[in-house]
This record gives sequence, structure tokens and C-alpha cells, in this order.
Amino acid sequence: MDSRSAAETILPEGDESVQSGAAKETQIIAIYGKGGIGKSFTLSNLSYMMAQQGKRVLLIGCDPKSDTTSLLFGGKACPTIIETAARKKLAGEEVEIGDVCFKRGGVFAMELGGPEVGRGCGGRGIIHGFEILEKLGFHDWGFDYVLLDFLGDVVCGGFGLPIARDMCQKVIVVGSNDLQSLYVVNNVCSAVEYFRRLGGNVGVAGIVINKDDGTGEAQAFAQAAGIPILASIPANEDIRRKSANYQIVAHPDGEWGPLFEALAVQVAQAPPQRPKPLTQDELLGLFSSDEVGRDVVLEPATWEDVHGHAMIKKPSLEVIYDDV
Repeated sequence: MDSRSAAETILPEGDESVQSGAAKETQIIAIYGKGGIGKSFTLSNLSYMMAQQGKRVLLIGCDPKSDTTSLLFGGKACPTIIETAARKKLAGEEVEIGDVCFKRGGVFAMELGGPEVGRGCGGRGIIHGFEILEKLGFHDWGFDYVLLDFLGDVVCGGFGLPIARDMCQKVIVVGSNDLQSLYVVNNVCSAVEYFRRLGGNVGVAGIVINKDDGTGEAQAFAQAAGIPILASIPANEDIRRKSANYQIVAHPDGEWGPLFEALAVQVAQAPPQRPKPLTQDELLGLFSSDEVGRDVVLEPATWEDVHGHAMIKKPSLEVIYDDV
């Protein structure tokens, strides 16, 4: 599994999707979304379902909150790669796979972690984490799928590493029918398009609509951006309650099993596409004006407004010479 060539894939001739080279055995997929939108819920259940289908899945949390694997492990926090590496270094020891990689229900999982608030760069932490993974032989691990959970509303370069360096074949975005989550989704699409213009190969495979209340803004975004909808997870009280209690809902014989079975198929088969990011006005246009204030008229401020009093004109000190 070589991340430097992970974007190579075979697609039908003439497809608008990203095309290059031969297909790779391991699919590396980066999932982005706004914090709190449900990436971790989606990924923990998706990875669990894939494992139940007989796939070898590695789930890597790349969010500094380190909450990706919490639901998978029933709320149990696992040691992060960064904090484990720091502790081992002080003790003069090397990091072993068993120190940072754990498994449950057939899913292998780990957390990169990140710095404490105000102490260090989250993006640099991600880069350091992947350097440690490379030392552990990450490229030689035999997984069918590696799922990377990235925070989408932090715009520093480190969080865009898989897109910028072709470390994955494709990106999946998670959003909902609200402006802020779709703003983040649109930003990720913009990043993909930016690096495509620079010669990159990563594309967007589609969007997962979480907490779908049926209002349709996320569907409208997907159509405008030219990306498919991989799944719509409803705004359901049973899902919300079980997720809050760190319970997996993607059991093959459960109520939500068919939904995640279909999502697993879509994630595996959806080709990476070149998205069409929306402008700010186009994004706002997906929502009614009373929700986003689209009808507000910008009124320029005056000198008097910002100073709080009327301007007092003073005599000019400019010297004016009479015409000779």
C-alpha cells in the first residue's frame, strides 16, 4: 500500500472522473466534514459493516478531538499515536503496532491525536503521525480499505494532506441540510479542485447526508456540485440516542443494517469525480432568504458613523500660491 501512488485507479474511458494508472489493491479513502456533523458516527458504523461483509478495514482518526474510535470502542478512548510516541521516546523505546492499533468487531482502528489547545499545530501533528505510521510499515499492511477521518472545518494545510499529496484515491464528504456543514463540504470540494489544477489526482466520490430532515438543501448542493449522494441517514431519534450512548447501529440484521450495507457498496464502487465548487452566492442560493439573510443590503459606513460624531472641518494648512 503506497500512499504516493494511491490515487491510481482504472475508470471507463471518457468518464469525467479522475483517471490514471492501474488500480490499487487497497482503497485509501479520506472522509471530511464539519466538526459535530456525524463523521465519526458514519465511519464507525461504515467500518463495522464492511468488516461484517468480510473486508479488512483500518479506521484512522485524524481529528484532534480523538473521537473517531470512541463509538467503535463503546466510549473507550484508545491511546493516540502522537502521545504514545512521545511517551515511548522519553522511555527510550520504539513504538510497536500493538501500542497504537486496536480491534473490535473485525475493525482495526487507531487515533493520530493532536496537540493540546494553544500548544502546537494540529496539521503538523497529523504529518508527524503519518511519519510514525510509515516507520511501522503502513504501506505494507494488507487492508482492503483504509478510512481516514479528517476534520473539514480546520483549513490549515496539514488537514489537507491526503488531497495535496495524493495519499488517497478519493474523498467522501459528510454534510447536512444546514449552511455551515455545506460551507465546509464546499471548501473541501474547492481544495480538491485546487490540487487537481496543480496536477493532483484525488477526486470526490460523493456526499453522505447525515441528520437528513428532508428539506433538500444537501441534495441540491450535490446536484450543483456534480457529486453523487452515497447515502441519506435520517434525522432519527433512535439513531441519535444510540450514537450518544456509543452504540453501533449498523448490524446486518438490525433496522439500519440495509442502509449501511448500501453505503458500504457505494463507498467501495463510487469513482472519484472532479467536483464543481459553488461560489458563496450560489451556496447561499440553496437556502431561503429568511434563513441566510440573502436579501440584506450592505449599507456603507460613513466617517461620522465610525467616529460617533459629525466631522468638524478645520482650516487647511496647505499653502496656496497665487498664479503669477
